[in-house]
Amino acid sequence: MKKEMKKILVTGSVGQIGSELTMELRNRYGAENVIATGRKTQPSEELKNSGPFHFINVNDINSIEEIVKKYDIDTVYHMAAILSAVGEKNPQLCWDVNMNGTINLLELGIKYEMARIIIPSSIAVWGAGVPLDNTPQESVLKPSTMYGVTKVCGELLCDYYVQRFGLDIRGLRYPGIISYETLPGGGTTDYAVAIYYEAVDKGEYTCFVKEDTRLPMMYMPDAIEGTIQLAEADFDKLIHHSDFNHAAMSFSVTDLADSIRKRIPDFKVGYEPDYRQAIADSWPNSIDDSAAQEEWGWKPKWDLDAMTDDMLKHLRERKEAGTLYR
Repeated sequence: MKKEMKKILVTGSVGQIGSELTMELRNRYGAENVIATGRKTQPSEELKNSGPFHFINVNDINSIEEIVKKYDIDTVYHMAAILSAVGEKNPQLCWDVNMNGTINLLELGIKYEMARIIIPSSIAVWGAGVPLDNTPQESVLKPSTMYGVTKVCGELLCDYYVQRFGLDIRGLRYPGIISYETLPGGGTTDYAVAIYYEAVDKGEYTCFVKEDTRLPMMYMPDAIEGTIQLAEADFDKLIHHSDFNHAAMSFSVTDLADSIRKRIPDFKVGYEPDYRQAIADSWPNSIDDSAAQEEWGWKPKWDLDAMTDDMLKHLRERKEAGTLYR
């Protein structure tokens, strides 16, 4: 059954995906119906002025519950998380935020009989033993990072709450997400965003993974559209719940640099692989998202060259306005 979303809470709304997701949800459902939250980072003026914003701590269930009760929340997009690169520097914090924050929201979902909870996963769930090309929906999950461990545990926990308590929970495994709106937030795929900024700003970039590193990627408009499509899908038609493979394109760093050079011929790229190379090597080259296509009609709109055109256009405009790194 398809349930109506009336009052929506977004955790992690100041993050890379959360910030843009919040604005799109406000466009679709009304600004007053989408409550943005974060823990420490100040929101942008656009985010703060467009609708309700509150600071909360997802590790503190009382902090979340106060907002749930105040606004009569029936839907949650749980975007708050410690990402892979940051998580490797502080694994305990990564576990604490990603797991305890998730279970707090699930418990509140039961208590307040929420219509649905959307909790994204990631390609970080994979590791040793997984087929690297066209990685299937059902596959071995042996992540090499604490972030990946929390995402596997999160998928299993969410599916348990679906089966045990009948809670409506949905999630998709994001690939690397690329956007001109928000700077990267500590993930291994950050290079695919930073390379555009540096191309526009300096005409050169030093990449922290090797040139032949190939990973699944997605342009932010597709990520936002896919997330909302899944949230709006008829629950009764979903076979999977918390672990949908979500794909758009896959390319190497060389492919990405070449796409930029078509528009900036003198662009130079150097390579100094660091600890993030091992993380990238543990993830798939490409993934099979046929389950998402079949169960809720997923279809991406953006390819590499179209994304490059759009990224460079917007970043050049921001550079001219003096707001490139806003």
